[in-house]
Amino acid sequence: MLKACLNGQRSRAAHPAVPVTPTELAADAARCAALGVAAVHVHPRNAAGVESLRPAVIADALTAIRAARPGLPVGVSTGAWIEPDPVARVAAVRAWPVLPDFASVNAHEPGAEAVATALHERGVLVEVGVWTLDAVEAYRSWRVPVGRILVECMAEEVPVALADAARILAALQPSGVAPVLLHAEGPATWAVLAEAVGRGLHTRIGLEDTLLLPDGTPAPTNAALVTAALAAGAR
Repeated sequence: MLKACLNGQRSRAAHPAVPVTPTELAADAARCAALGVAAVHVHPRNAAGVESLRPAVIADALTAIRAARPGLPVGVSTGAWIEPDPVARVAAVRAWPVLPDFASVNAHEPGAEAVATALHERGVLVEVGVWTLDAVEAYRSWRVPVGRILVECMAEEVPVALADAARILAALQPSGVAPVLLHAEGPATWAVLAEAVGRGLHTRIGLEDTLLLPDGTPAPTNAALVTAALAAGAR
């Protein structure tokens, strides 16, 4: 599976093509889906352009994307930087009137298992994000089912990111239940994507992870990044 991660924490100050509003997210999602991505991951924003888990903000983004591309699975982040209070994060999830198909929860963050539990109880597929071996251990203690494991390599140096990927994937081997999506951010993005393709794992691409094409030139759009990922063998 190739997933398009459309905006992340980036603003248009970082790149003019970063989609921010529900209309922009919907148009970008439809373009990427037409190219062949299997899902999109978005960080909805409020009217001020700030990431938010508030029910109306999540609903507006999801509704717009589904209207533009019916049937396309859509996921959101529940990162602690969006709402630092774990109790408030859980309350937000329980108040969403429109539900995403999946949502990512970082295993190392305070209150992560409670957020994952709230998502699971509402029928939302949980993607657990593991960035380190400590995060893998935190995830292993969870009692809530997980639908996908995100192995996220944050090191900028390519050899370090690939080594981190190998260590985390090896640590996950005994559990081997949920499908794995392997990706990186920044300079290591394309090398780790190639590693995911070589291992037959899910992966992702988009302006959330990188602003550059594989040859190092600026990527004009999310669609251009998706096209390059497909050319590199991602599916």
